[in-house]
Amino acid sequence: MALAAKYDAKSVEEKWYDYWMKNGYFHSEVDDREAYTIVIPPPNVTGVLHMGHMLNNTIQDVLIRRARLKGYNACWVPGTDHASIATEAKVVAKLKDEGIDKKDLSREQFLEHAWDWTHKHGGIILEQLKKLGASCDWERTAFTMDDNLSSSVIKVFVDLYNKGRIYRGYRMVNWDPEAKTTLSDEEVVYEEKQGKLYYLSYKVEGEDETLTIATTRPETIMGDTAICIHPNDDRFNHLKGKKAIVPIVGRVIPIIEDEYVDLEFGTGCLKVTPAHDLNDKELGDKHNLDVIDIFNDDATLNSFGLHYEGKDRFIVRKEIIKELESIGALVKTEDHMNKVGTSERTKAIIEPKLSDQWFLKMKELAKPALDAVLDKEIHLVPEKFINTYRHWMENVRDWNISRQLWWGHQIPAYYYGDGKEDFVVAASRAEALTLAKEKTGNTSLTDQDLIQDEDALDTWFSSWLWPISVFNGILEPNNKEINYYYPTNDLVTAPEILFFWVARMIIAGYEYRGEKPFTHVYLTGIVRDKQRRKMSKSLGNSPDPLDLISQYGADGIRVGMLLSSPAGNDLMFDEDLCKQGSAFVNKIFNASRLILGWEVATDIEQPQSSKVAIQWYQSKFRQVLLILEDHYSKYRMSDALMATYKLIWDDFCSWLLEMVKPSYGNPIDHKTYGDVITILENNLKILHPFVPFISEEIWQQIADRKEDEALIVSDWPKTDAIHNHLIEEFENAAAIISGIRTIRKQKNIPFKETIDLSILNSEEFNMTFDSIIQKLGNLSSLNYVTEKVEGAISFRIKSNEYFIPVSGAINVEEEIKKLTEELSYTEGFLKSVHKKLQNERFVNNAPEQVIANERKKQADAEAKIATLKSSLDSLRG
Repeated sequence: MALAAKYDAKSVEEKWYDYWMKNGYFHSEVDDREAYTIVIPPPNVTGVLHMGHMLNNTIQDVLIRRARLKGYNACWVPGTDHASIATEAKVVAKLKDEGIDKKDLSREQFLEHAWDWTHKHGGIILEQLKKLGASCDWERTAFTMDDNLSSSVIKVFVDLYNKGRIYRGYRMVNWDPEAKTTLSDEEVVYEEKQGKLYYLSYKVEGEDETLTIATTRPETIMGDTAICIHPNDDRFNHLKGKKAIVPIVGRVIPIIEDEYVDLEFGTGCLKVTPAHDLNDKELGDKHNLDVIDIFNDDATLNSFGLHYEGKDRFIVRKEIIKELESIGALVKTEDHMNKVGTSERTKAIIEPKLSDQWFLKMKELAKPALDAVLDKEIHLVPEKFINTYRHWMENVRDWNISRQLWWGHQIPAYYYGDGKEDFVVAASRAEALTLAKEKTGNTSLTDQDLIQDEDALDTWFSSWLWPISVFNGILEPNNKEINYYYPTNDLVTAPEILFFWVARMIIAGYEYRGEKPFTHVYLTGIVRDKQRRKMSKSLGNSPDPLDLISQYGADGIRVGMLLSSPAGNDLMFDEDLCKQGSAFVNKIFNASRLILGWEVATDIEQPQSSKVAIQWYQSKFRQVLLILEDHYSKYRMSDALMATYKLIWDDFCSWLLEMVKPSYGNPIDHKTYGDVITILENNLKILHPFVPFISEEIWQQIADRKEDEALIVSDWPKTDAIHNHLIEEFENAAAIISGIRTIRKQKNIPFKETIDLSILNSEEFNMTFDSIIQKLGNLSSLNYVTEKVEGAISFRIKSNEYFIPVSGAINVEEEIKKLTEELSYTEGFLKSVHKKLQNERFVNNAPEQVIANERKKQADAEAKIATLKSSLDSLRG
């Protein structure tokens, strides 16, 4: 059976993906086998495939395909996350383009638009993953807003509230004025930005004196309610108990004392704005100060901003500086580097803001999750992230779980009165009404009296249940699927969501299942360009993954991504890696095409050379199988691919096929052909996780297969006896063959011309591979001699010397002259190396590796000199 003349990745990929889907090979049902489960890190429903997704999902697909081959009941659950902030922003922008303002819609009307957008765009990224070859159980595709997942979220909220772990509090939060919602601390990215430090003067009430303060945010003077000095600062002793006047505003504020003030920073005086800084809020609480919030939700100034009302904070900053300068209140400005918090989602600069929000107490919940990682019940790969994880968990803060959004899971709190505590928490309005009547004793309350909290829950509050909720383990804790598939085996994700998601899933696992949600967490690196920049649309340095697949094929891209992707280290993406991956796929195809094109004869005995070659490769293959087991067990995916790559490219294509292929125009014997086909099939099995399409294509071309005989559901090769002596002996034989080929090349001896080889062996020499050496060296004879051969060129491997008579093939006098010149040069080189190594100063001060390199140069030169002298002696007779 023969393959096509040229590999067509597009048609092959479409054909076999459709075939796998049609036959349900990706789908898993509970049975008697051991389960192997992965849940996909759900990409945002707003998303499209990017290079990070390519890397992450390729790794997951390698793991799931290998598990399938190993006989596990492999289940890879796909799905998407509703992404409250990102999706709501997309919908708001779409409505704006249509001339609709969100403020003019009811919640229900807005959600209709959100669902329409989700149904239209939400499945794009999952369809794109299919192009990559992702073998997810698509019948299990989940969405965090699905009814059962939503009900799970609400049930958990009610449960945690009833346990006293969820509470409502008035706290300083991170406010995103673009999305108009609060964010958790983990969703704020701090960036070093060049700004200004403004020195402003405040008049002291009733005195002909001013105080100078330094601030990076002059617009916030509108909310100042105190000036703070250090109690031990002698410069300001005379001002204790006095008051100051806020410039422009004219507000009289107290001068307070507190050791919080940094004597070295700025002027030693601190303006206190309790509504807009966490530390200022703590000072305000301590000193019973007024709290004046000067911002609207979109970071424009409100009525406390006086004549700046309605203007954006940064416009006000520029204008208020001019006004302060005009009234003599601006003392000076200085350049100042400042850490500025920005929203991870919208990139807007965060405003600290006091707000009523919902919080989850984390300290007690975090302890089992911390112990699980420290005790190695859950393994982080690589382990360098354990310290980061421990630091986060030991310093965990209460989780702000409410968001001022409509898209998402609406908080199940129902208000029935005017007070802050006039609410109940329940899974439904009906339950809420019953609870409200019980709490108030007012049996006349009706459904109309209940108003549900407007806020939605943080998106992570749904995804932290993901490994449980996708198997309906919250609503039905003892259903057969959760008991079978949970805990899952491996989680593959990015380090930047180690706390956002991974830690919280571990917390949820112990809280709601009493056990870990997964055993291993494989943390991938970030995909960067050759300049080490993170790939992004804004930089224009991120290729379109679908374009890459179209150009190099999915298998080629998978190989390219994994070739330089060690766990936890960033991947420096280079399109040349994809070219290399594509070349590897073509190498597999062409080698297989060669084999399947051989004519087979049943009346020919197997040559000794083929028998030895098969035995050698079988041992080499089994050795690599053990190496692969080790790499996979340590999640060294790049190393596992490289070991496979070298086995196929070097040992199989470059050596084995050369050893066994018949001479031109002749058939191959039936025994050798059958052995090579078996080897090819085993090769395809270990290749399949990395290059699923090309491997299935060749597998199906080897023989007519039944549906249950597809490569995707075949068996992983079994490890058998390894004959290490064969592997070692082959290395020596390969060196001999390379030596022969080098001399042929140097002396322009055509391969079709047979030559003699004589071996002068001074150590025990195994003759197992003599037939191979004769075939690949095209030798007319191979002789073992006890003396040097005259009139021959020689080369040395270890302590054995090899002679090729060349008297009829070369000009002996010219060869002697050439070798003499090379000997003279090499002796001079050796002399320079000796001189360096005899220099005590060099030897004592040079790095160990440098010394080792020099000693290697010495040994190589000495060996070369011995070979050159031997060749000269032979030629001179």
